[in-house]
Amino acid sequence: MLPWIVGFSLLGSVGAVGGAALFLLFPESVRRGLVPCLISYATGTLLGAAFLGMIPAALKQAPAIAVCATVLSGMVLFFILEKLVLWRHCHDSGCEVHGRVAPLILIGDAFHNFVDGMVIAAAFLTSIPLGIAAALAVIAHEVPQEVGDFAILLDSGYGRRKALLLNGLSSATTLPGAVLAYFWLGEMGAAVPYILALSAASFIYIAAADLIPGLHRQVTPTASVSQLVLMLSGIATIAIFHHGG
Repeated sequence: MLPWIVGFSLLGSVGAVGGAALFLLFPESVRRGLVPCLISYATGTLLGAAFLGMIPAALKQAPAIAVCATVLSGMVLFFILEKLVLWRHCHDSGCEVHGRVAPLILIGDAFHNFVDGMVIAAAFLTSIPLGIAAALAVIAHEVPQEVGDFAILLDSGYGRRKALLLNGLSSATTLPGAVLAYFWLGEMGAAVPYILALSAASFIYIAAADLIPGLHRQVTPTASVSQLVLMLSGIATIAIFHHGG
């Protein structure tokens, strides 16, 4: 199981940074059109992974009241962490958090990516289909996030090469998070359903608190239909991957 966890953790970190770096090669007008599409799709994958995979899997291993309480507690925890700029998925250049110093944003991203690694490990320890679905959701929401991070670093005066290096370093924490979670959860198997519940809370929080409000800023009928189709596509992707379990 460890090779699966390591492989998809690397894909989630290196793949996200690489995808974001490729976006920098596109003209600004193209990026502005594609990022909202990625966010719509990522919203669907996050919600699908939480409600179709992680929560049902946790409910099979722990009492419903305990799982629901953990999800609720996780939502509150991530609200607090976001206030501390440790958990943020803002894609708007006018966002208040963009006024913070770049090093603080990188620290927050490193922490978030470390948690993403734990999410991937906990999911794979439950089943391979759930692990793949969770990793896909991580990748989907990290690519537009990394695009935003590049923009922040470039606006802060960093060169493209240095911005890429720093983003790569902050994303590299996904792997140690996954490996540590693998060995810890291997010894503490009873904690797996609660880690899954917290993982579901993180995905729901990112989708509901950070991504969906940004989508609502586009109010034209065409944009709304496109967002819905892409969101449903993200949910369907997770359902297809998880169906094999």
